[in-house]
Formats: sequence, structure tokens, C-alpha cells
Amino acid sequence: MSRPPENPAQPDHGPDPSDGAIGRSDRGGSSGAAVSARPPGVVVISVVVLLEALALLGAAAWYAFELISGAPVLTFWGAVFTLGLLLVFAAWLFAVGHFLFRGYRWTRAAALVAQLFVLTIGFPTMTGGLVLPGLAMIVPALAALVFLFTKDVIAYASKVGGSTAAL
Repeated sequence: MSRPPENPAQPDHGPDPSDGAIGRSDRGGSSGAAVSARPPGVVVISVVVLLEALALLGAAAWYAFELISGAPVLTFWGAVFTLGLLLVFAAWLFAVGHFLFRGYRWTRAAALVAQLFVLTIGFPTMTGGLVLPGLAMIVPALAALVFLFTKDVIAYASKVGGSTAAL
């Protein structure tokens, strides 16, 4: 006897999601009632992304302080735009870290792109003579990249949005 096809857009009425496990069945096993637990790699990636968001918020605060204290800038509105970009990217990384921790599929691509951006800043920083700040960027980004491609993280981060309408 075969099971009916599983629709990923339909919510699964499994265990309570507040207990640390996402309420969906394990697609790889033969028992349809098994629930996959949050892998340690997801926790590591989420922490790395959240720390990067905090670093961007710190950079934005420092940038705003310098802007308010009268540091010379080429164009004032260009500096305000840069400050806005720092704040938007920090908010985006907070969202990515949060929803990756909850197991949403789209966050893997966003975390991958963020880590690649960090590496493009970290390597020139390290080779430019600032070894410790460069390593502080490179090592967590490489760890997150490694964990992003493990089987358990890929299997866990496969949750899609609900079937309810947005409007």
C-alpha cells in the first residue's frame, strides 16, 4: 500500500515546534512519524550569521557617531545612504539567522552569499597586515560554509512557507 504524496506547502500537525524540533516527517526514513532534530551545524551557522549582523550594527553605530560628530565626508547624503545600507544589511542578516534556525529553505542561499562577502573582505584584510581581524572574519565564514553543505543541515533547512495567503 502506498502513502499519499506529501505536499510541502501543507503544514504538518506534528509535535509542538517550541520543543526545538521542526514538526515535519523525516523524508529519508521509512517511518513517516519521525521528527528531525535541529542539527548542531544549523546552530553554528545561525550564531555566525547573527554575530555578523551584530558586527554590522556596531559598524553602523560607529559610522553614525562619526557622521554626527562632524567627520569629513565627500557627500553628506552618500554617507547617509551608506549608513542606511549598513542598517538594512544588518536587519537582513538577523532575519537570515532567525529563519535558518527555524529551518527555512531560502536561508541557505542567503547565508552562503553573506559568507562569500565576508571572505572577500577577510582575505584582503588578513593579507594587508591585519592578521587577527582577518582571521576573525575568515574562520567563522569557512566554518559556516562547511556546515552549509552537510547532509543534516540540507535536510533540516528544507521547510517552505505556509499555504496561507499573504494578503
